[in-house]
Amino acid sequence: MTERGTMRAESYLSPETLSQLAPFDLRARMIVEGIRSGSHTSPLRGMSVEFEQHRPYVPGDDLRHLDWKVYGRSDRLAIKQYEQETTLDVILLVDCSASMKFGTLGVKGGWGGTRASEETGSWTKFDHATATATALAWMCLQQSDRVGLTLFADGIIEQIGRSSNIGQWKQIVSILSNQPVDQATNIEKTVDQVLSTITNRSLFIVISDFLQDTTEIRSAMARFRHRKHDVICLRILDHEEMEFQLQDPSLFIGIEDEERIRIDPPAIRNAYLDAFQKNQDEISRILSGFSFDFHTMDSHEQVGPALAYLVARRSAWLRKHHAH
Repeated sequence: MTERGTMRAESYLSPETLSQLAPFDLRARMIVEGIRSGSHTSPLRGMSVEFEQHRPYVPGDDLRHLDWKVYGRSDRLAIKQYEQETTLDVILLVDCSASMKFGTLGVKGGWGGTRASEETGSWTKFDHATATATALAWMCLQQSDRVGLTLFADGIIEQIGRSSNIGQWKQIVSILSNQPVDQATNIEKTVDQVLSTITNRSLFIVISDFLQDTTEIRSAMARFRHRKHDVICLRILDHEEMEFQLQDPSLFIGIEDEERIRIDPPAIRNAYLDAFQKNQDEISRILSGFSFDFHTMDSHEQVGPALAYLVARRSAWLRKHHAH
């Protein structure tokens, strides 16, 4: 696959988005208790290079952390304690299944483009997901956090390992902008594959339209919780999917299964909106039950305000729980 030679990474992050996100930082609820000059101070002890203090040994302590010099001088068993200075690991999971190719808004001016928008001539859900992912990646990298990217559909399609290097952002933009959007979705399989490679507690940001069975979503989220990860789920939907304002009888074609059905939209609008709201509520309940964040983004609206709201809400939670 050849990258488009005219791609400019800067065209994937607008000045408006930068200004809206500048006051915020993104911190994992379960991992990070403090932040200073771009580094996070973790409550976890015993794994860092920065020595803090000793404490007496008690049965059950890891013998690897015994200070044998102290024992040699004083015949006293003492455990080394450390303050763990760590960057936050943020892993962006972006849905590139065929349903993300849907869009009813024209391509935004100045946008760098994706394969999905080139093929459809529309601002697709995948374009909005790309704009969201690049904004979040930029924000995290500005804090010197390690950021990784996984594109998924029926399992993992493409991955970029976690890094805080200066070139990571442009690599993320390049992968997203050149990704085909044309497969079915399997979020359970994807999460299993991703977690098989992650050993440390991380913050996962899942960006998807979540047009899967809610039992599959629940199962995938349970896997994250079992491994003690933190999760933010961002649901990207086209405005028409949320409001269903179509008026004319139309032939609807399933994007992932190509099933065809002719519908009179006004006749089913109320039933559609009722089913949509029930689905929204169910996904929200699932994520709330795991203490994960959930926010729905309208692809016809700007990325910056929605992300600013999300991060402000998260920061407020941290302040309330004395987590910084």
